[in-house]
Amino acid sequence: MKKILLLAVIAVLAASTFAQQTVKKVRIYKDNAVVYECNYADVDSIVFVDEIIHDVPDLPEGALSGEFSVSATKTVHFSRGNLQASTTDLGTNWTWGFAEHQWDFIGNAAANNAINGNGTVSANGIVDLFGWSTTATYYGISNDHSYTSHFGDFVDWGETIGEGWYTLSMDEWVYLFCGRTDAAHLFGMGSVNGINGTILLPDNWAGDKFTDTENGLTDRGTSYENIYGTNFSFHTYTAEQWATMETNGAVFLPAAGRCFRMDVSNVGSYGSYWSSTLSDEIDAWYMYFNVGILDPHGNNYREYGRSVRLVR
Repeated sequence: MKKILLLAVIAVLAASTFAQQTVKKVRIYKDNAVVYECNYADVDSIVFVDEIIHDVPDLPEGALSGEFSVSATKTVHFSRGNLQASTTDLGTNWTWGFAEHQWDFIGNAAANNAINGNGTVSANGIVDLFGWSTTATYYGISNDHSYTSHFGDFVDWGETIGEGWYTLSMDEWVYLFCGRTDAAHLFGMGSVNGINGTILLPDNWAGDKFTDTENGLTDRGTSYENIYGTNFSFHTYTAEQWATMETNGAVFLPAAGRCFRMDVSNVGSYGSYWSSTLSDEIDAWYMYFNVGILDPHGNNYREYGRSVRLVR
């Protein structure tokens, strides 16, 4: 915990003589050293006050500051960017981490389009579109698209980063977008630094909230539909403008596309993010969005490569 200690200081009046002229000064000392000095004539009064400083919890490394309710009793922090796995030896070893910026993604580039086995690739690079993670698929880095290859228990991508990180369940995605207080006004669709995506505002957002649901995005109860196909035109932020949003806790989920059998498609127009919840032996749940919809409980084949955004 960060604690800020108030140190006692002593203000004294000091007299200095320069060229046969006496000038009264106010000096403040700490550990016998002057830390502040000004002319006595410039001071109206000196007041000592007791200030209560609350303990401020340290954020986990890689976490953003905003708090988001994902159930009636639970809040989380999002990671600073989408999950990435990089390799320089064709998948013999993988290094896991988060994208540098919230809008960053790999798209149709190595190694997303070069996965050639269970945890191996034919070209070095970064993977950020993963099949659903099971005991048989090395966190979803697999191009085996038979149904049986994705059988097995879910293995959380949070294991790749460290204790406390995890993947939201389907119920938590639904609560985030549809269940928390004022949920419909705490997310918006738009672009950041030229990248289309979805914007999430934290529970305690103090600024203007979004009104997309009054301007074309219709609340369907557990999803949102835009019959005009204008989702990404609602809000536009430069990198500099987004820096302020991020400092205040906002989260951006870029439309990073999807991958099927090494074919990366819909980059910039479609985003989908895995949940930890299976649907049946061949399908799992995920959140997705495009120009006409945002649905926090999509359902499709586990072998599709989708984005992963961890929380803790």
